[in-house]
Amino acid sequence: MFTIIPAIDLKDGRCVRLKQGVAEAVTVYSGDPVEMARRWEAEGARYLHVVDLDGAFKGVPSHTEVIGRIVKAVKIPVEVGGGLRTDEDIRRLLELGADRAVIGTRAFAEPDDMGRLAKQFGARLAVGIDARDGRVQVKGWVETTELKAIDLAGMLDQAGIRTIICTDTSRDGMMAGVNVSAMDKLCAGVKARVIASGGVTTEEDVKKLVAIRRGNLAGVIVGKALYEGRVTLAGLTAASRGKPSG
Repeated sequence: MFTIIPAIDLKDGRCVRLKQGVAEAVTVYSGDPVEMARRWEAEGARYLHVVDLDGAFKGVPSHTEVIGRIVKAVKIPVEVGGGLRTDEDIRRLLELGADRAVIGTRAFAEPDDMGRLAKQFGARLAVGIDARDGRVQVKGWVETTELKAIDLAGMLDQAGIRTIICTDTSRDGMMAGVNVSAMDKLCAGVKARVIASGGVTTEEDVKKLVAIRRGNLAGVIVGKALYEGRVTLAGLTAASRGKPSG
């Protein structure tokens, strides 16, 4: 089933969105991330995506207490990423009750360790691939590498990683539409479940993703368009199922 996944990005204890991942280009949407999580659950969300932005930039988890409260406040599963650079970071997050821990920079820095992590954490580990112009970005999107996203996805797939979250950082927070062709190519190159992210602005964007008919395209993460009222969770869900939103 294709799932619409609201994003909750944490910075300085607040719920924010960044434009193309730039720390200074921040818009605050709520001072209470826990209440925001409850809102999305009440509106019908089946899954939540939480990012510790301060953790991503600093390289160490920075919102553990807030994340723990979010997980306890809702009944739906929550995946969390941002600053998870050690096994202990992953374990601590899962012990808090997160459904999945999402690593990113570590997958690029330690590709040979992904097989061990895949065996150790199984379906409770996901890897986020952030890419600009097809090349992997790390450390909170601050550094762009020479490695192609599709090549990293292939390595992760071979290592046994079961879920890959792919974000087109040039479109994230820009309300410019999704990079459908890039998601299509990535899905075609791996067996792992793929979750798309970056640029969803309209219900048509969701319809375009569903229309590529890749069985391993499991859903899409949506942020700014929801927070600014351009779309509704109900409307996006209806679009994903080929139903009219009215």
